[in-house]
Amino acid sequence: MEELAVKVEHVSKEYRLGAIGGATLKGEIQSRIARLRKKEDPNLKIGEKAHKKNERFLAIDDMSFEIKKGETIGVIGRNGAGKSTILKLICRVTMPTKGNIYLNGRITSMLEVGTGFHPELTGRENVYLNGAILGMSKAEIDKKFDEIVEFSEVGQFIDTPIKRYSSGMKVKLAFAVASHLDSEIMIMDEVLAVGDVNFQNKCIDRMKKVASEEGRTILYVSHNMATVKKLCDRCVVLSHGKLVFDGDTDEAIAVYMKDDHSDQTYFDVSAFERQPKCNKRHMIQSVEILESETNHINYGDLFKFRMKWLGKTENEIVKMKMVAVGTNTEAVGVIYGGSLDCKIGENYVDYVFDTKYLIPGHYTMQFNLYFDDENGNAEYFDQCVAMRFNIEHSENSIHLKHWFKNWGYAVLPCIEQIKD
Repeated sequence: MEELAVKVEHVSKEYRLGAIGGATLKGEIQSRIARLRKKEDPNLKIGEKAHKKNERFLAIDDMSFEIKKGETIGVIGRNGAGKSTILKLICRVTMPTKGNIYLNGRITSMLEVGTGFHPELTGRENVYLNGAILGMSKAEIDKKFDEIVEFSEVGQFIDTPIKRYSSGMKVKLAFAVASHLDSEIMIMDEVLAVGDVNFQNKCIDRMKKVASEEGRTILYVSHNMATVKKLCDRCVVLSHGKLVFDGDTDEAIAVYMKDDHSDQTYFDVSAFERQPKCNKRHMIQSVEILESETNHINYGDLFKFRMKWLGKTENEIVKMKMVAVGTNTEAVGVIYGGSLDCKIGENYVDYVFDTKYLIPGHYTMQFNLYFDDENGNAEYFDQCVAMRFNIEHSENSIHLKHWFKNWGYAVLPCIEQIKD
């Protein structure tokens, strides 16, 4: 029987929402004094009458899995699925409400960029401080110090206070420390989301090496499916605090992509309420994603969809405009979809665009049917948000620039109407 590194046994974690109403100790004291004086709480949000009390939230629900020594495990799932919570429980940052977690070895954890770093200390001092926190002796750190600094690529600034480092420099040094110290279990939570592409690839190679050659166990959380697929032997998929899949990485990614109603490809908007400005002579009925079983599209793939609308007049030129809005990015792309001479009854048009012009993320798309009046001003037949879709990281997205991903830039010049 292979030796286990981590065993999670029927673990649950429950939080009591609103138990502490203030965001800070000062705020909580202010709230309590206000209640004693029977005055309005100064920390309540607009429209609130009182903080919510005793509302329970089950962040992790009866979760069990095992990780063998030397395995590299991906932990994937939507935001709020419980990924960071289970890692904090494994690291003992917080304790489970129920169940047990068994560990076999020392843990190195990177739950946030630069965790455990002191901003006033230099990079050199923080290497020793972080190593000591992780249970390493000074002699052990001395032995690895030069290798850590070389890997981090911040040697020129090693004696500069951390507060003057960029976020990329911090994560480079933090990863270098975590990956070179002699712990048996490494836990990484989205640590490769910062840093240039070359350094990300360097980190992946390093993690592969420590797993295969040094027999260390790695738990890796990421929304970047390309790195998960490249690095992980196996994946667990979480959804709403539950473990919904544990197995092969490709199968796990497929489960993750279909989670949270992400297999929806047909959107019926015929009964949606419309704004008063729409004259409703032509009304959008539905939007359907074509040639796909899910609304998750890999970055770089062609994305094809069909819009149907009901025409109430004929021989009228209808123009189309679509707006793709990123719900977890700052990206907004305006797409002009041409014009058609419409007929009474059902009309439809197919569109296709190359997703390399959208950064990976979650999107909604607003559809507009309009015409230009005699003064050239747009007047709307119909307007509604009619589709949700997701652009997923893939092998093709690994080259995206760091600033491109973080600032949410989108350009959509390549959409075209498909001619029958």
